[in-house]
Amino acid sequence: RNMYFDSIVYIVDDNEGVRHSLTLLVESAGLAALACESAQDFLDHYDPARPGCLLLDIRMPQMSGLELQARLVEDGVQLPVIIITGHADVLLAVRAMKAGARDFFEKPFNDQLLLDSIASAIELNVEVFLEQREISDFLARVEKLSTREREVMDLLVQGKVTKEVAATWGISSKTVDAHRGNILGKTQMRSVYQLIMKTLKCKIDSVST
Repeated sequence: RNMYFDSIVYIVDDNEGVRHSLTLLVESAGLAALACESAQDFLDHYDPARPGCLLLDIRMPQMSGLELQARLVEDGVQLPVIIITGHADVLLAVRAMKAGARDFFEKPFNDQLLLDSIASAIELNVEVFLEQREISDFLARVEKLSTREREVMDLLVQGKVTKEVAATWGISSKTVDAHRGNILGKTQMRSVYQLIMKTLKCKIDSVST
């Protein structure tokens, strides 16, 4: 399995020479790169279906790196940001770090240190990405349950045993067991315990609330 999944490194810098050299550096490490000449260019090409990270210049016309960073935070985009900055912009880079950037590099920077930073940013983002996908896959499976299966699932997740579930809905224990089998099958869970853990992780509300 590729540790980096289908990841991409976005390079946002208004200097063509910097974009070109960063693209070559990123591709030399076997990673996909997409160079953008402006913040808007990045927003037009950003693909939320792919994990990755963002190499971001601070001083750019129209929308600065800090403004783009604020926009991403506002939109809930969890893409790790690494700031690439000129000597005069170190204070701005510190502001970017306070606003959630993972790292910053002053030009000229050490290629290997930057690649190491990119690798750890992507690793982190892939984890977040896979976790979010796991949650949405589970929610989609829960959606396929019938109304009664969903009601039974809620009680099982609350720790109710078969007899209590049967009494609550006025059905036989045998019927509850059949529902439980269907619920585990449809949600692809091995046990009620696993179902409880997954439901807690995905913060699923009960249908009765």
